[in-house]
Amino acid sequence: MKPPTRHLFQFTPDSLAEWGAGRAMPTFRARQILEWVYDKNVIDPAQMSNLSARDRDTLAREMVFESGETVAAQEASDGVRKLLIEWNEYGADGRRERPSLPILGQTGDASRQTECVMIPATSEVGRERRTACISSQVGCPVGCRFCASGLGGLDGNLSGGRIVEQVWRLANLPGVGRITNVVFMGMGEPLANFAAVKHAINVLSAPWGLGVSGRKITVSTVGLPKAIEKLAREIDTPVTLALSLHAPTDELRRELIPWSSYTTIAELTAACDVWFQKTGREITLEYTLMGGVNDSPEQARQLAKITKRLRANVNLLRYNEVEGLPFKRPEGAAVRRFQEVLRESGVNVHIRASRGRDISAACGQLRHEKAGAA
Repeated sequence: MKPPTRHLFQFTPDSLAEWGAGRAMPTFRARQILEWVYDKNVIDPAQMSNLSARDRDTLAREMVFESGETVAAQEASDGVRKLLIEWNEYGADGRRERPSLPILGQTGDASRQTECVMIPATSEVGRERRTACISSQVGCPVGCRFCASGLGGLDGNLSGGRIVEQVWRLANLPGVGRITNVVFMGMGEPLANFAAVKHAINVLSAPWGLGVSGRKITVSTVGLPKAIEKLAREIDTPVTLALSLHAPTDELRRELIPWSSYTTIAELTAACDVWFQKTGREITLEYTLMGGVNDSPEQARQLAKITKRLRANVNLLRYNEVEGLPFKRPEGAAVRRFQEVLRESGVNVHIRASRGRDISAACGQLRHEKAGAA
């Protein structure tokens, strides 16, 4: 059977109008379709009542709306929701994607599975916040020693449409509603899938799309200097850039993050300075604290020196343990002392609250644990 040839979440108003024109649809039909999907959360063409019967049939025959299947779902006691999605074997253009080897023993095909998470919160002024943490790749090429995402390596890139679809799926979970914040902190290195991530940001922030403020979209990167500079030049939406540093010295960083062998902290800070000069947006330094590895007061002082080279703030994250990896969650006293040393040095630093601890909420954990249990 011939598969649907296009993925709806891959389209913009202009490209959808062009697609429709080739099927004798009126120009305004694109706007109507996008309103059904993004404003009314309807993805069944049969329910799009202001479309002609012929156009509804064309959509149902040629357009795929959900490009994957939820194969596992979890909900934590604090309201965090996590989905494991297995994407179909066809790309955004209807062509069969390059097959790759699944993780041995995995139920389903892990080579096509990614995770996304919805994190609810209430701000200090009482505003409800619902953050979507999404993946940009299947697996991860970076191979951070402490992270579950890269344990199976990289299986492939997600299309921009599949990145957007994750946010749409999370928003349409029962009781969730509109997503207010998006973070590219799931599986994969976003800047290694540049074009797709750029497309997704444009759709996520567009008034005709999901309408998320650009200032509430965060792109987290392990550090690709040229790609950081390219993002600064090409991005039209004022997103936040987060650098996953995790170590205050090149020596330790190379032990924890293999890709660090290709660049230095000095080169990364130079690229981040370019980012600030071009966008005026402050950098966020992400630092995952691991007990006995990178959580000493001396390492905090080293991190403070790096931070002072930039217009940056620091987010401290307490490590979530991954079965089979040797890294441990830091002691509470060590975390507080680390923060104190940074504050004494004049650094704007926050400890991020650990969410979803009673489910596999950390990046790559659900996929990894499903593989181990199979």
